[in-house]
Amino acid sequence: MSAAEFARKLRARERVVGYWIVLDNPIGTERIARLGYDYVAVDAQHGLLGYSGLLNAMMAIDAGGASIGLTRVEANDPAAIGHALDAGSSGIIVPLVDTAEDARAAVEATRYPPRGRRSYGPMRSGLRIGPRPAEADESVVLLAMIETPEGLANVREICATEGIDGVYVGPSDLCLAVGGAFPGDPAVAEEFEQAVADVQRAAAEAGIAAGIHTSDGATAARRLEQGYTFASVASDLTHLERVAGEHLAAVKP
Repeated sequence: MSAAEFARKLRARERVVGYWIVLDNPIGTERIARLGYDYVAVDAQHGLLGYSGLLNAMMAIDAGGASIGLTRVEANDPAAIGHALDAGSSGIIVPLVDTAEDARAAVEATRYPPRGRRSYGPMRSGLRIGPRPAEADESVVLLAMIETPEGLANVREICATEGIDGVYVGPSDLCLAVGGAFPGDPAVAEEFEQAVADVQRAAAEAGIAAGIHTSDGATAARRLEQGYTFASVASDLTHLERVAGEHLAAVKP
C-alpha cells in the first residue's frame, strides 16, 4: 500500500500488522517485505545498523512492494527524525516519550513549517512521499513509545497531543517501568498487564491508534483481540536464532 493509504488505515484505527528489523541485511529485509505485512519497522535505536543500513533497508522494503517502512529512531531528536524521513520512512516511532512536551517536540520534527520545523531536503523520500510539504505531512505517521514510569503516568496527555497518530508499547522497558527485575519478570505480570491495558484505554479515549511489540504472531493476535489496533512481530534476529535452534534440535535432540 502507499504511505498515504497506510496513514489513513492507522489513523482510522483499522488493524495493521508489522514486522521488526534489527539486522543490516537488505536482501533479507526485501524478502520479508514481500510477505504481506502492512509495515516493516527498522530499529535504528537498538538495531545493528547505521544510517547506510537504514537507507538500504528502506529501499529493500520498497522493492518488496507489499509493505511500507517505519523507523524507530535512536532518540527524540530532530536530526535523527529528519534523516529517517529523508531516507524514505513512511513513519517514525519515537522512543522514551515521557511527557506531552516530548510528544509535541516529536510532532514538530516530523512536520514542515508552518506546522513544524522539519528541514526540507527529501533526497530520497521526495520520490515517493510528496515532494510538496503538505503532502508529506499528511502521509507521515508519528508513534510515541510509552515505556517509562513517566510516560505511563502521562499517557493520557501524550495521547491528547495534536499530531500524534498513535502510541506504541515497548514491553521490555514497560516491564522494568512497573518494577520488573528483567523483561518478562513474572513477579510483576499483573502490574504489567494493567499498564498494557491502561495504554490501550488511553489511546481509545483519545481516538488514536494503539500498538505494541510482540514476540510472535500468536501474541500479536491476542493483543489485537484485547483492543490494540496494530502490533509488530518479533524481529529478524530472534527468528533466525529460533528457527536455527529448532532445526538443530530436530537433528540433534
